Amino acid sequence: MYDYLILNQLNKYAKADKSFHMPGHKGRGDFAKRFPCAHMDITELSYSDNLAAPSGVIASAESDIAEILGAERSYILTDGSSSGIFTLMYAASKRGGKIIVPRNSHQSVWNACRIFGLEPVIVQGESREGVITPPEADVIERLVVNDVDIAGMLAVSPDYYGNISPLEDYADVLRKHKRLLLADGAHGAHLAFSPDRAGYAGNFADAWVDGAHKCLPTLTQGAVLNVKNRSLIPDIEEGLHIFRTTSPSYPVMASVEYGVKFLANNPGKTEEAIVAAEKMRAEKNIAFYPSDDWAKLAVDCSAWKLSADAVAAELEKKGIYPEFSDGRYVLFYLSPMTLPTDMKTLKSALKSVRGNKKLRSSVYVARPPIPSAPRTYSFQYALKKPSEWVDLSVAAGRMCAQNAGLTPPCIPVVVTGEMITENAVRILKSGAAFGLESGKIKVVKKS
Repeated sequence: MYDYLILNQLNKYAKADKSFHMPGHKGRGDFAKRFPCAHMDITELSYSDNLAAPSGVIASAESDIAEILGAERSYILTDGSSSGIFTLMYAASKRGGKIIVPRNSHQSVWNACRIFGLEPVIVQGESREGVITPPEADVIERLVVNDVDIAGMLAVSPDYYGNISPLEDYADVLRKHKRLLLADGAHGAHLAFSPDRAGYAGNFADAWVDGAHKCLPTLTQGAVLNVKNRSLIPDIEEGLHIFRTTSPSYPVMASVEYGVKFLANNPGKTEEAIVAAEKMRAEKNIAFYPSDDWAKLAVDCSAWKLSADAVAAELEKKGIYPEFSDGRYVLFYLSPMTLPTDMKTLKSALKSVRGNKKLRSSVYVARPPIPSAPRTYSFQYALKKPSEWVDLSVAAGRMCAQNAGLTPPCIPVVVTGEMITENAVRILKSGAAFGLESGKIKVVKKS
């Protein structure tokens, strides 16, 4: 059994602390009554260790986390997965000017490319039931064989819909060509505790990020950056000093350690949640996206000829708030803390909504698939050029100067540097979009 080292240390000392240090609330008065964890919200002290240079309780906690997750080194993050993604991309930028990224990469990936001058080599797989899937490994091999400037790949696994990338195949290809396999596993920390660790990014990646708060019992913004390839450690640690906050939240920090160790100490919690999720998937009259990840439950409302947005709104009236709806799917985000009773409640609510006659007017309208595009453009080129905003209706044939796509789940339809097509315009007009302002899209100015 693993001890909760940071939490125990805070409970031992923080309540007796006279608080002649930051933060300003001092753990007292009305604030402490309204925020019960106020006594744990402290700064770097003799008893609390220092996340930037751990030598005590934090160092021991990170060592335990690495042992549990199968890493050489693990680093607690209190800034969410984004600071970990920036650190991975920083390390990649030391090894080449380009990096392979899936189109459905997180916003932090595109921002890191912009800041580090990395050229994103965009890949995407086929569409399955209206959702982009990960690319096959042969696509990756063709790219790295022909371009020595590619540092490696940042895979997304699993994605929001639970698609798990063929990480073992990626690893074989990339190591053969001496490139890095990095992984955004922000949606997959729970897979470390699934049977045989199936689908877990840490099985094959050189370094990866676990978004602990997304699917472990951890406070929001809690995450872990893990490294298996020891040669990356100097650049990873340098990057962490640049991108992590200098004022980390101790409650968040303690909850990251807690989340990892609680599931290591209590494997039955994951097993129970998996059984409940599988039982739900077996329900008749409810269609689901064929997810590879037990914790992503996406109900296909097109099977009922209903709009997912309308279904989600009706569920909210019943006190059930899904992760998101995208017009076709309503996504329910599970975790090892999901109870069998939760699944019963959800099943009952879905059956009630499906039989709601008022929703029959909310007909599902399919969004056009996002097409892949030939690489005849440059992300970095477009960033350096003067830009302007033009009406989306006249944007076809222009070069995009700012990522734009549909939300949720925020997959770019056009990436900076891509030529905007008529089809892209149709897709952007088909739902709620990001990267647009008042119906206008940012494009490179004509010379």
